[in-house]
Amino acid sequence: MSLKSIVRELREMRDGIGSMSRRAADGRAGGGRGGSRHSWPGLWSEQQQPPQQQQLQRQEHQQQQGRWANLPPELLLDVIQRVEASEATWPARRQVVACAAVCRSWREVTKEVVKALEECGRITFPISLKQPGPREHPVQCFVRRDRATSTYLLYLGLSPSLHGENDKLLLAARKIRRATRTSFVISLVSNDFSLSSSTYVGKLKPNFLGTKFTIFDSQPPCDAVVLPNNRPSKRHFKQVSPRLPLGNYNVATVSYELTVLRNRGPRRMQCTMHSIPALCIQEGGKAPTPTGIIHSLDEQVPALSTSKGKEPAIEFSSTSLSADLSGPVCTNEVPLVLKNKAPRWHEQLQCWCLNFRGRVTVASVKNFQLVASVDPSLGIPAAEQEKVILQFGKIGKDIFTMDYRYPLSAFQAFAICLTSFDTKPACE
Repeated sequence: MSLKSIVRELREMRDGIGSMSRRAADGRAGGGRGGSRHSWPGLWSEQQQPPQQQQLQRQEHQQQQGRWANLPPELLLDVIQRVEASEATWPARRQVVACAAVCRSWREVTKEVVKALEECGRITFPISLKQPGPREHPVQCFVRRDRATSTYLLYLGLSPSLHGENDKLLLAARKIRRATRTSFVISLVSNDFSLSSSTYVGKLKPNFLGTKFTIFDSQPPCDAVVLPNNRPSKRHFKQVSPRLPLGNYNVATVSYELTVLRNRGPRRMQCTMHSIPALCIQEGGKAPTPTGIIHSLDEQVPALSTSKGKEPAIEFSSTSLSADLSGPVCTNEVPLVLKNKAPRWHEQLQCWCLNFRGRVTVASVKNFQLVASVDPSLGIPAAEQEKVILQFGKIGKDIFTMDYRYPLSAFQAFAICLTSFDTKPACE
């Protein structure tokens, strides 16, 4: 039996066994043109189902997938290695995710074969969106803005394809307008932005003037300590599993310089990455890299409940923290600070210019490049400080490119770029 035949049979078997999971995923992504564009594979939809339903499905999996679970380890490893090597780009890379959905033994082998994004440069599972990008080359993406629904969709690729069917949706964000401020909710899918959903990834909250933005992650970074903040919150979270701390963790702060004279020059911004140490950008340095998945496949994600008149609480180890407005995470090291690269004034064009290497074609105040800003005492080479870690710019009406690299993740880079879309009356 050929390798493609094995993968095809695995997908057919998965579709037959997990029909309930697929229907749930289709319900969430029904507004899209295609599953590959608007949702991650149905592997992650299991976590939204009741425990009894998950138990029944696991029993069916064990009965019907016994012949695949009992494959010799050497043969199983060879099959998955071949699939991983042959399917390098989306949508074909869904075959790798299908292998992880067969059973527990296949999932464990797949997790061993698929390397972290920093090593392989390929986005496979949702956890890749929270892993630092590769060092040698940037991950090239583009953002599509929908003004009617105030949504922002992040796709993998150089630019939008001709028809759009093969565009791989990575993350989606929606601007939520309130009386005094706005906020952005970031999700894995384009039509579910509920904070209680398992597709919830994080959020972005600005201050009233639009000069300071706080990036919240739905899960704490690796090897980080969360500093408590006693500011009140309207939500009450309760952790059920110690392996899945719930809440919002302050992982970064983006600040824009206040413009008093209201000149029309480029914006000046600074990003403090609380969860990334500054020394990680030097040779041999290591940025925090989660290796699991955004939500565990083996446990149910509990719904978020509200409680009136009670103080918010979240159980994280033995410390009670504010679930919605926790303090910044601490890595016990100097955090990485990013600043926008200063543009130069072009006399002939009469505008501010940056070298985007052909990735940006339309002048806009939203265009920027970020480089590291570190203290000279840390001894980081100047060449590392000149590398563009994140660049963002306009290429057409409501279309923007976003290229990021180590040590930022796709989630962090996307959240930073979202700050460009918010109104900043004090900065312009």
